[in-house]
Amino acid sequence: MGIDTERDIEANLQIGPTDKGMVRLFIEAEGGIEIPMDFTPDEAVEIAEEIMAAAHRAGKAAKAKR
Repeated sequence: MGIDTERDIEANLQIGPTDKGMVRLFIEAEGGIEIPMDFTPDEAVEIAEEIMAAAHRAGKAAKAKR
């Protein structure tokens, strides 16, 4: 399994600040699975930059397939 492997799992993602000054990504999936992940603000910015870069690459790949 890898990042390119499709799965039929539904999940909800919530993102927000914690009262401890962290940024939390909270994932809730089928079967009662809950995954809280806390990051420092600097780590959260780095993650956001990685998401933006991946989105741009995916957009370019989608346009190239047309």
